[in-house]
Amino acid sequence: MTGFRLILCGLVAVCILAAFPAYAQNPDSEKPLEISAQDTLEWHRDTQQYIARGAVIAQQGSMTLRADVLTADYRETAEKNFDIYRLTAAGHVVISSPDMSAFGDKAVYDVDGGVAVVTGDALRMTSPDQTVTARDSFEYWVNEGKLTALGGAKVVRGTDTITADRMAALFSKGPDGKDALKRLEANDNVVITTPTEVLSGDRATYDAQTDTAELIGKVKIARGPNTLEGQRATVNLTTNVSMMHGGAPDGTGDTRVRGVFYPGTD
Repeated sequence: MTGFRLILCGLVAVCILAAFPAYAQNPDSEKPLEISAQDTLEWHRDTQQYIARGAVIAQQGSMTLRADVLTADYRETAEKNFDIYRLTAAGHVVISSPDMSAFGDKAVYDVDGGVAVVTGDALRMTSPDQTVTARDSFEYWVNEGKLTALGGAKVVRGTDTITADRMAALFSKGPDGKDALKRLEANDNVVITTPTEVLSGDRATYDAQTDTAELIGKVKIARGPNTLEGQRATVNLTTNVSMMHGGAPDGTGDTRVRGVFYPGTD
């Protein structure tokens, strides 16, 4: 079941969303935040906003944000410092790092709520070997360490694809203090397509600790005319051992596995 590897490779691509909140999360970074605009850089004291207009470029270290307009909403603290609580990029938004780029019409980072949302008519994220698209939004929840692609999410990696209504990646702090992958999820109408197989089910998961993937709910695997059906398929990506199960993990439901195989086919 080589298609399961696409879950791991494809969903990790949503990590590009972390670049947008990084601008506000690290104001004391040793690397300066540089902002340039083709038209104007404005300071609106009455509305407590900084606004950059026209081919805006905001760069910090290896991360770059481009947009038609970039707005920073702030409030004054008791110490008379400026506390930025929301960043909004609008128009031809591109968030990029050396390995990945995200494209949308609008990106909003709510600093207080710890959530970044990218929306647009042609949402996509790209890396050298894969592309992720979604209809509704890309979201990054900072405190929960959760990245999601919502609405007709699709990952294309070479000749392989995975589609689902929702995809998510969850992270936790590793021993080195950096975010480490914990779990990947694809939910509702999951379809994984490779040159040799089509796998479908209600949802798919990947557990990084056990290096195990599951496809759950009305599972079907088609290889040419041959099909295999059950309620749950599991694969250990370390040992490359896979199994099809007839019932749910608790033993409920139809416990029989069904297969149709045609002689002379792979």
